[in-house]
Amino acid sequence: MSWREECGVFGIWGDIEASRLAYLGLYAQQHRGQESAGIVSLDGYDDEGEHYEHKGLGLVADVFNESELNRLKGFAAVGHVRYSTTGSNAVTNAQPLTARLLNGPVAIAHNGNIVNSEPLRNELKKQGAIFQGTNDTEVLLHMLARNPNKDFIECLRESVSQLKGAYSLIFMWKGGIAAIRDPHGFRPMVLGKRSNGKGGMATVMASETCAFDLIGAKFTREIQPGELFWIDKDGEHSLQFAKPAQQQAQCVFEHVYFSRPDSVVFGQSVYEARKEMGKMLAREHAVEADLVIPVPDSGVPAALGYSQQSGIPFELGIIRNHYVGRTFIEPQQSIRSFGVKIKHNPQSAVLKGKRIVVVDDSVVRGTTSKKIIELLRQAGAKEVHLRVASPPTVGPCYYGVDTPRRTQLIAASSSIEEIREYVKADTLGYLTVDGLLESVHGKAESYCAACFNRQYPTDLYGLNDE
Repeated sequence: MSWREECGVFGIWGDIEASRLAYLGLYAQQHRGQESAGIVSLDGYDDEGEHYEHKGLGLVADVFNESELNRLKGFAAVGHVRYSTTGSNAVTNAQPLTARLLNGPVAIAHNGNIVNSEPLRNELKKQGAIFQGTNDTEVLLHMLARNPNKDFIECLRESVSQLKGAYSLIFMWKGGIAAIRDPHGFRPMVLGKRSNGKGGMATVMASETCAFDLIGAKFTREIQPGELFWIDKDGEHSLQFAKPAQQQAQCVFEHVYFSRPDSVVFGQSVYEARKEMGKMLAREHAVEADLVIPVPDSGVPAALGYSQQSGIPFELGIIRNHYVGRTFIEPQQSIRSFGVKIKHNPQSAVLKGKRIVVVDDSVVRGTTSKKIIELLRQAGAKEVHLRVASPPTVGPCYYGVDTPRRTQLIAASSSIEEIREYVKADTLGYLTVDGLLESVHGKAESYCAACFNRQYPTDLYGLNDE
């Protein structure tokens, strides 16, 4: 598996422990980005409102400590975990991005990718804008800075209306906090409530509901495509800054891989959706076998579904080492498949002499699948049948997921049989696009599946997928 995560955002308004709750909300969404983390808090209203910030490269638990959280004072906060989809992994690109504008201090956390950011950036540079980083979100800061409207919500509405592509955004300024979702609804964004311990309720917003579970918040609803929701001292407000796109484009890969299985995304349990993918995969690609095993951990729910549908027993034939850090010291003496073996160890006692169905969530370059199948055979598996709980990946994503170029995607240039021969499986079966959409109870016009069918729902503004 070579997909790399996107980003996760979190916001809270109305709790004196805002920064600590933001820390926990980011911790729950760490799977969405491991390169950088940041929190900005707000202390005081309106003209007295003051921002405090801390961000850095690394995991949430490494970036923040007790003293930093104590320094992030206030009743509101916005946080971000990042994987660089546009822009390099540098501290200047770590979010939330902050600036002091005509309307005061502002902080922005962004999940997605603005596909027209390059033409917007070039135009802003011609007007004299000086960019500090290389990420697409900074474009929006400059647009806000150049908008003369003193009403921040109107300024925000006018600015985001110029953006194209995927954006689930949280803004915090000196008077409030806002959540925005693009008209296509590419990326998830949810609202919730929790008691603030003082007789009131705090409003929370996040990329995934698993963040709410950790802090004891209750899900209330999704931010709708094209909606600008905000809360300030006068209460909660909402407006449609753009009509929802006729063709919605919820990212189906949120269900396949990105979201945590204990989250509810686009109104559906991710865990149950993945089990349905496994069941559908068993219907589409049945095979006689003795065991069904997952590639841990992302393949587990689909493998359970495959087992339930086929009646073939489920076993944990591969054990994953959960304590592998981001870096490790390789021995000087070469060990074959070391990079895979340090994370995945097959159980010979379970596999020896057995016909195995191994279920993975997706195949990108094919190199990891090849090494895993080799390890299974070395452990004594008699047959290895690879089943993939998503369609062949034939196109890169431009909406917030960092995928390889099209030339690096094995399914973009190879047939199913050629891929089977490369990974050395006895048989290979992928879930169809129709089967995937049925598994998530969706229609082609409600989900973006461009990585599987190259049907991109927006203009790409010259981005090259080769």
